[in-house]
Amino acid sequence: MKTLVIAEKPSVGRDIARVLHCSKDLHGGKEGKDYIVTWALGHLITLKDPEDYEKKYKEWKIEDLPIMPKRLETTIISKTGKQYQAVKAQIHRKEVKEIVIATDAGREGELVARWILEMANNKKPCKRLWISSVTDRAIKEGFSKLKDAREYDSLYKAALSRAEADWLVGINGTRALTCKYNAQLSCGRVQTPTLAMIGEREEEIRTFKPRAYYGIQTSAQGLTFTWKENKTGNSQSFDKEKINQQLKELSGLPLIIEKIEKKEKKISPPLPYDLTKLQEEANERFGYSPKETLNIMQRLYEHYKVVTYPRTDSSYLTSDLLDSIQERLSGCGTGPYKAYTRKLWNKTWKKDASFINDKKVKDHHGIIPTEEPVHLEEMGLEERKIYDLVVRRFLSALFPPYVYGETVIKAKVGQERFEAKEKVALEKGWKEVIKDEREEEDKKAFTIKEGEVFEEIVLNSVEGSTKPPLYFTESTLLSAMENPIKYMKNKEKNMVKIMGEKGGLGTVATRGDIIEKLFQSFLIEKKDREIHLTSKAKQLLELVPEDLKKPELTGSWELKLLKMEEGSMKRETFMAEIRQYTEEILKEIQAEEKTFRHENVTNKKCPQCGKRLLAVKGKNAKLLVCQDRNCGYRETLSRMTNARCPLCHKKMEMSKKGEEDTFFCICGYRERLSKFEERRRKEGAGGR
Repeated sequence: MKTLVIAEKPSVGRDIARVLHCSKDLHGGKEGKDYIVTWALGHLITLKDPEDYEKKYKEWKIEDLPIMPKRLETTIISKTGKQYQAVKAQIHRKEVKEIVIATDAGREGELVARWILEMANNKKPCKRLWISSVTDRAIKEGFSKLKDAREYDSLYKAALSRAEADWLVGINGTRALTCKYNAQLSCGRVQTPTLAMIGEREEEIRTFKPRAYYGIQTSAQGLTFTWKENKTGNSQSFDKEKINQQLKELSGLPLIIEKIEKKEKKISPPLPYDLTKLQEEANERFGYSPKETLNIMQRLYEHYKVVTYPRTDSSYLTSDLLDSIQERLSGCGTGPYKAYTRKLWNKTWKKDASFINDKKVKDHHGIIPTEEPVHLEEMGLEERKIYDLVVRRFLSALFPPYVYGETVIKAKVGQERFEAKEKVALEKGWKEVIKDEREEEDKKAFTIKEGEVFEEIVLNSVEGSTKPPLYFTESTLLSAMENPIKYMKNKEKNMVKIMGEKGGLGTVATRGDIIEKLFQSFLIEKKDREIHLTSKAKQLLELVPEDLKKPELTGSWELKLLKMEEGSMKRETFMAEIRQYTEEILKEIQAEEKTFRHENVTNKKCPQCGKRLLAVKGKNAKLLVCQDRNCGYRETLSRMTNARCPLCHKKMEMSKKGEEDTFFCICGYRERLSKFEERRRKEGAGGR
């Protein structure tokens, strides 16, 4: 008798097969004495398209809405159909008496496996493997702690309900908008509130009115003393006349040092990364998009096996990992990390360590190195950069706090307060591992004493103005999606709590895809690193139902899905509410009297259907696309490259001019590709 193991991806499946001594090759799997291991390719099964229920739905018509089958059905994804058949064949082998679900540990992984088993009409008992890394040790330990798969039935119901709810709302809302306005418009529970947040930020910037503020400063023995208002302690005032009056009154008076307060302060080390924080850091430091960072992490996790499961929303570690820390230090303790791991060698950490919190880890702990020895020379530059972030963050969590001495020098000029601050590093602690070039260096100690008087001081008026909020970047948009509370109208306690606990809009695994989808749909565009709404998006936000623009929609769904996971809400109740909600948003869309107008129509006609093309800006390219959603024609006018202009050193675009590709820069510089490559060879560099 044998046990069949179903993994989510081939790379993970092969790792499990090796540990379970399955060496015989099968079609889509591996076999050994006691186990057979097969795998999906991500999702093998998906929800059917509307036209799979009735052929008439192939043509989008508003009078056919709502599309609401009594039971949503699944279908085999055609691209991966052969692999599904291979998995199904193994499920129904006579010698297979038991199945182990070894897909990713979480809602989506549960859905991947359950849909396969349901489509294959499986009747055999199932167990669940729940692991956070794919090292040999983790796999062995996981198989020693298998659970009955029925313990995860509620997780499956929640995953299925979310997928079906997104289908009903997304399909019907998108078709209604597209048909009513004859334009490629879409809406969804996550993408629409994300767009609305970008729109709200742009409106804040547009309506922002700067206010000038004023203050007073003076200096003594190299220290800068700043005026502090007596009542509030503020160092800035919007009252220019008041500041000017004080300058007159204080002119010629001495600066008297009244008190010197010295304190020792500590800054605890940062926690290991969750995926969102890692994506934010990679975007800020290297310009990687969230999707690019996740793809790099997947390679480090699956191929190199040097990091733990990346799709995690927790930064904490669990207490059961304490015994493995020394092995992990051994695995990553090479090259630039050797000096740090030596300092941590033979140290021990207890359950009360700042990075340990079992209660704050639901599915997966923070991202850390595995016990596998790392071979940095085998990695590409991108992988090295991301691995470096992960390792340094892990090592810093194990180091002691950063300790510094802060001295506050309190002084007076007349009856007005002035203060100066000095900071001196006492113990580098974790900052030895993570060196932030953006931080100011600690200043040297000073010699001023209490009671000292400085007669000849010069008081200077300082002024500035309030600054508008910054446009979103991919990094800050990720952060806002993770914590959208600022953009919520309903700040009721339970709603705020669930949005905080469930990670806001989307999941750690899907946020990068959502942002990419908004670029690909030409709803957002990049100007340098800033994200801006397109005209299409601004109009869409005027046309889409108000409720769909609110982050609270996700919050209300998550509250109910969480109840479903806990067993206190029936799936049938939730889905009945979703069906009713879908009908409500359709009525709202159909009742809207506004219109949609393409503001980017060109005079060039589509070579396929003859309609005029639209000029759009993608994430890294300028394109012409057909305005007819059924046509789908598009052509690239130019694309952004990594090649730098030899004059201004900005990135150049490339377009087709005649028979040859040509680089051009915003400063006016132009260069044919052949000339560019010739110049680069002479400079001793590579190509593009």
